[in-house]
Amino acid sequence: MDTFEKIAYQEGYQLIAGIDEAGRGPLAGPVVAAAVIFPPDYVNAEINDSKQLSARKREELYEVIKSESVAIGMGVVDADIIDRLNILRATLQAMREAVLELSTSPDFLLIDGLHCIPLLTPQKPLIKGDARSISIAAASIIAKVSRDRIMEIYHRQFPQYNFRQNKGYGTKEHCGAIKKFGICKIHRKSFHIKNLNQTTLEFTI
Repeated sequence: MDTFEKIAYQEGYQLIAGIDEAGRGPLAGPVVAAAVIFPPDYVNAEINDSKQLSARKREELYEVIKSESVAIGMGVVDADIIDRLNILRATLQAMREAVLELSTSPDFLLIDGLHCIPLLTPQKPLIKGDARSISIAAASIIAKVSRDRIMEIYHRQFPQYNFRQNKGYGTKEHCGAIKKFGICKIHRKSFHIKNLNQTTLEFTI
């Protein structure tokens, strides 16, 4: 999980940040990105792609990463901006904000996915990076836990959608709630959703 970090260190980089996001696919809520810098040669065999971990384990590792990292940055882009920019551009904006929020400036970026971030810092995108880089995996955990906590707050504001359970994703229950109650301010109006009966609910801006 630290191969790409080691390569960057060998090339002379000293402060390597892993960047990942949570929330590209949901119908509601923000997209959240995180950037994490670890000390050189940092090892933790438990850190993995957040999707492979239980919610309880993610919470545990969130605290470990916070205490053992050199720096953590966060970027949050809300639904209205997602609608205005599109989800890819909004995700890259959240990633950029996460890097700029780091208290220590990185000199190299490892990014989950296909795309570079609009920054001059040297960087390398990695497909499935959250399963290949400990720094990206840590960022995936920070982003996921942070977004889940945001959706918990929204659940208290809009309990009819059960955001606590579905986190804004297009579950059958969530789609049913949209049909019954309409959309709220955190729904992504530019997204299209289908329920299990293939009935399309189209959001128009």
